[in-house]
Amino acid sequence: MGRRGWLLGNALWLQAGWWLCVLGAHRPWLLLMVVIGLLLHLWLSPRGELRVLLRVAAAGWLLDSTLGVLGVFSFRQWPLPLWLALLWLVLASGMRHSLAGLGQPAWLAALLGLMGGPLAYLAGARLAGVELPLGGLETALILAPVWALTLPLALRLAARA
Repeated sequence: MGRRGWLLGNALWLQAGWWLCVLGAHRPWLLLMVVIGLLLHLWLSPRGELRVLLRVAAAGWLLDSTLGVLGVFSFRQWPLPLWLALLWLVLASGMRHSLAGLGQPAWLAALLGLMGGPLAYLAGARLAGVELPLGGLETALILAPVWALTLPLALRLAARA
C-alpha cells in the first residue's frame, strides 16, 4: 500500500473508530471491532507505534478524567468509560499518520482543536449518553481553549516518540 493509500485508510479508520466507540457506549460488542482495528493498525504501523498510542492516550485519559472530576462531564463509570478510553487510542492512532500534517503550522492545529474538539465532544456525549452538568454551551466554551492546546500538544507528543 502506498503512502497516500495508508493516509486515506488511516483517516477512514479514525472516522469509523469514532463512531464505533461512541455507539459502543450502548452496544459494547462494537468495542470489540475497535480493539481489532487498533491491533490491525499496530500490525501495519512502523515500530514504536504502541508507545505513541499509549503516550497520547494516557494524556487524554488524564485530561478527560480531570474534566470529569471537575464536573464538566458526568460518566457512569469512573474514571472513564471503556468506549472513551478506546476512543483516545483511536485518536492517537492518527497522530503520526493522517493527522500529522495538522501540526504544521501549530496555529492550524490550535484552530482545529478550538473548533473541532468541542463539536466532537458534544456530538459524542449526546450519542453515548454522557451528561454535561454545565450545559452544552458552557461545556463547549470550556472545551474550546482546552482543545486549542490539546491537539497541538498531542501532535507534538506523538512526533517525539
